[in-house]
Amino acid sequence: MFELKRSQIAGMNLSYRYFSFDYFLDSMERIGFQSVEIWGASPHFYVPDLTPSDIRAAAKKIKDHGLRIVCFTPEQCCYPENIAEKDSVARKRSVAFYEKTIEACAELGSPQILMASGWGYFDEAPEEAWKRSADGLAQLSRAAERVGVTIVLEPLRAEETNLVTTLPQLKRMLDEVGSPALKAMIDTSPMYLSGETITDYFRTLGGDLRHIHFVDGDPAGHLAWGTGIFPLERYIAELKSYEYQNALTLELTAAKYFSDPNASMAAAFQYLQGYFTE
Repeated sequence: MFELKRSQIAGMNLSYRYFSFDYFLDSMERIGFQSVEIWGASPHFYVPDLTPSDIRAAAKKIKDHGLRIVCFTPEQCCYPENIAEKDSVARKRSVAFYEKTIEACAELGSPQILMASGWGYFDEAPEEAWKRSADGLAQLSRAAERVGVTIVLEPLRAEETNLVTTLPQLKRMLDEVGSPALKAMIDTSPMYLSGETITDYFRTLGGDLRHIHFVDGDPAGHLAWGTGIFPLERYIAELKSYEYQNALTLELTAAKYFSDPNASMAAAFQYLQGYFTE
């Protein structure tokens, strides 16, 4: 019988934004994580502030803590970059920024980088923004192909974008871009809010499903497991049924976690232990 492994559970530094990167890595090692997803934003890993030697030093530091990088996730919701931006100057700048993050991802040694669709004005025709997003993702996919990195495309909640928020939209974007470097992922929060299931994703995407942000919710929010209403046992059964072997990142984004991120991260990690083997 297929079993999920604890090494698949990944911690993430987003909720450690008010602590040093060293503190985050020390915490991950002490809690017992073997895998991490790196949130690429200030003050930890904002790509424009880093030299190649800085990136290599960070990669070594992560490895020295006994951790492997499963994904690099540059910030895409709070910063001014938007690959679907209507203004051509801003859109060009955004695509160039993410091309740099793809290069940094390769330098860091991460096999994949997370991207979202961007967003269009909510008072314009969505199809126009969709075309801009698809064009931006096509450019970034070519950049990813050049350096041997895979892009995993994340659906967001409907209040965050008017483009890729559901599984059918995710599948459509992958098909339209048509790049071997562009694959799919799940975030259990927008998935739940869209009324979709992990089984739906596997049936639609098959081997193109490469990554999961694995969080609880109430129903919104990226919460620690055991504090929301999501059906964990059903999710675990689905993951086992489809023999999912990739990472499950605990992306805890609720502001209430920021003053003491260790408490929520350790609690979430511990809550999952009975469902995973060594």
